[in-house]
Amino acid sequence: MKLIHAIVVIAAVATAATPFSGASNEQREPPMELGAFSVSLSVKDLETSRAFYEKLGFSHLGGDMAQNYLILQNGTTTIGLFQGMFEGNILTFNPGWDHTASALERFQDVRDIQRELKSQGVELETAADESTDGPASVVLVDPDGNNILLDQHVPRPQP
Repeated sequence: MKLIHAIVVIAAVATAATPFSGASNEQREPPMELGAFSVSLSVKDLETSRAFYEKLGFSHLGGDMAQNYLILQNGTTTIGLFQGMFEGNILTFNPGWDHTASALERFQDVRDIQRELKSQGVELETAADESTDGPASVVLVDPDGNNILLDQHVPRPQP
C-alpha cells in the first residue's frame, strides 16, 4: 500500500512540475471549447441501470424510458443510459450547452472544431456538413478505439 501511495505522490509531483504538452502556460493555444461533457453508456436493462445510478445520487435530467434512453445527473456529472441504440460506450461533448443542457450564448461551433481537428490530421468517422448552420455532429475514435461524439444541438452562434 505504501508503494502505491509513493507512486501516486511521485506521479502527482511530476505532473505538476511538467506541463503535459511540454510547453509553458504562456505558449499554449486556448483549448477547444467542446461544451458539456457526459458519458453515454450502452446498457442491457434501462430500468436496472436507472435504479443503480439513482443509488449513486443521480437523478433524471432528460430522456424517456419509452424511447429507451435516460439522461441522469449528479451535480455537474452527466451520464446517458441507452438501451439497444449502440454498442460500447461513448464520450460525448455538446458544444453550445452547459452542464444543465442550457444553450450558451457564445461557444465554439462543432464545424469550427471539426476544421481544427482535420488541420491537426485527426481522422473523423463522420463529419458535420460545413454548409449548414443548424445542429450537427462529428464522430471520431481515439487510439484505443473509444468513440467520441461531438453533438451540437443548437444552431451556430451568431458573431
